[in-house]
Amino acid sequence: MTDFTRTEREIELEARTVAFIRDVVIPYETDPRIEHHGPTDELRVELQAKAKAAGLLAPHLPKEWGGYGLTHREQATVFRAAGYSMLGGMAMNIAAPDEGNMHMLEKVASPEQKHRFLSRMVTGEARSAFFMTEPDDGSGSDPGMLKTTATRDGNHWVINGRKWLITGALGAGVGIIMARTGETATQFLVELPHEGIAVERVLDTIDRTMPGGHSVMALDNVRVPADQILGEVGKGFDYAQVRLAPARLTHCMRWWGAARRAHDIAVAYACKRMAFGKLLIDHEGVGFMLADNEMDLQTTKLLIDHTAWVLDQGERGGPESSQAKVVCSEAYFRIADRCVQVLGGMGVTADTQVQQIFRDLRAFRIYDGPSEVHRWSIAKRLKRAHLSDKH
Repeated sequence: MTDFTRTEREIELEARTVAFIRDVVIPYETDPRIEHHGPTDELRVELQAKAKAAGLLAPHLPKEWGGYGLTHREQATVFRAAGYSMLGGMAMNIAAPDEGNMHMLEKVASPEQKHRFLSRMVTGEARSAFFMTEPDDGSGSDPGMLKTTATRDGNHWVINGRKWLITGALGAGVGIIMARTGETATQFLVELPHEGIAVERVLDTIDRTMPGGHSVMALDNVRVPADQILGEVGKGFDYAQVRLAPARLTHCMRWWGAARRAHDIAVAYACKRMAFGKLLIDHEGVGFMLADNEMDLQTTKLLIDHTAWVLDQGERGGPESSQAKVVCSEAYFRIADRCVQVLGGMGVTADTQVQQIFRDLRAFRIYDGPSEVHRWSIAKRLKRAHLSDKH
């Protein structure tokens, strides 16, 4: 039976996170250093220093890396609280792509690689980027279409290809490159900037919460020593799954907080705005939208906690995280959309955080697997289960 019992540590960290986000982070939301492609590294470093002083920098990591060794269930509570501001994940060093990359390196990297690469990410000294998605006919949602190649050359590998929508690549200090090696794929660790790796351009996207934005990258004869292979040759796809299932869920955790924030703003507005002789919330058309928000928030919270519990049992959690990704991303967008509607004209302005939450949440239905790909994967599992039962 799923256990939703909350630990004392979890409750205490939630309270500290709520206070930190409210008192420290939210006042930065109008900072001019939040630029078109995301917050600057100057702002990131400043906020992470404040998180460190509060004992809230990378709290999810094992104790040997300065964290609290949180379970996935405990992470869910803390990450939801951090997500109440769209700067919260960055401030606490639990945002994508760094959180997922740190998780993968902690599980797969050698001790030497952890000392060289992970240690810099843990402290916030360096951001990271995961070079997987490709443009044109390369890999998007189908990693089997990977076109970037790595060829052995003595004690080095030479990587060639192009990547796009690489989050945080501009200004990152650590890169993880997925490249085809024969019939399979391998992941390589590189320090950035690196000769042969160039940012062709930073794409204009509807979101703006991730430092460095999302870039198109050219990899031209990138030489990487063999000791910078992450794990083993040919197991890149396997390691990606180590990263992707928990990372999908942590996205759901953080964005739950943002959806809650939008809902709270809309409720407060509806409880003070008069229209046609009564408060907005007393009009059923508005009140019912807010009631639907409340139900979506409760449903997704339970789904997140269940999936987190599955991961804590030592399961890979692939099916559960796929379901959570679809349900949460679509429910959060419905919530944000309703909040824009409740706010009316104000909802499409920058006078509140709602319009930016709306924009960022639209992107969540695409990255880490579009809803359609997850539904396709779920349907394939249903087919396999049915056919195996018949035999």
